[in-house]
Amino acid sequence: MRRLLSDVAGTLAPPGEDRHGPLPLLMLTLTVVTGLIDAVSFLGLGHVFVANMTGNVVFLGFALVGAANLSVLASLVSLAAFLVGALAGGRLGTRFATHRGKLLKTATAVQTVLVAVTVAAAAVTDGRVTTGVQYTLIVFLGLAMGLQNAVARRLGVPDLTTTVLTLTLTGLAADSPPAGGAAPRSGRRILSVLVMFLGALAGAQLVLHGHLVLTLGLALLLLALTSLMTHRLSAADAAWTRPPS
Repeated sequence: MRRLLSDVAGTLAPPGEDRHGPLPLLMLTLTVVTGLIDAVSFLGLGHVFVANMTGNVVFLGFALVGAANLSVLASLVSLAAFLVGALAGGRLGTRFATHRGKLLKTATAVQTVLVAVTVAAAAVTDGRVTTGVQYTLIVFLGLAMGLQNAVARRLGVPDLTTTVLTLTLTGLAADSPPAGGAAPRSGRRILSVLVMFLGALAGAQLVLHGHLVLTLGLALLLLALTSLMTHRLSAADAAWTRPPS
């Protein structure tokens, strides 16, 4: 338990010599954003994911054989947008390969713009999801989440992919003492699962009560704060901004 609590504390308030610096906390914030946005996409846009592509590929298979309430077109559009966003994230990763702070700052600034478009689109219809709003949100949210996933991969912070929890949950079980493991980063892994859950919980509560615009606005606020905080924290060219060895 002491080790678990120490890992949680080290993730939320890392020591000065930590090679990832404030990145774990910033990545946890992006994980909350993922929960919010997938609540919007699944509950508000017709049972499609824009961040969880494993689920989306499965939905596409279901839709192709005629499963009710699933759309082949929506799944394909989401996949395409996510891949384009991931491509853009890869390009950013190459451009800012030597400075993780600039990479995260730029990526989250772009995400902020993309999500701002969805807030505006949803606000125009007062949260009503017309076909035009549905596909506008799928495209721009898919772009944002593909970008986020690619950048998280390039940042290389262990157990903090921000969009996928399968390997995180596997690690919690497979590396645990009952399995003969040393349980590395168990606190960080639990935090990652918890904040995704809380983001999805809050997003579902808001969307199901008709607050689609507010949910997107909350995601927008978190992205903007992450970009601003990254800019401020990386201004001194700290050691954590360099690529992991």
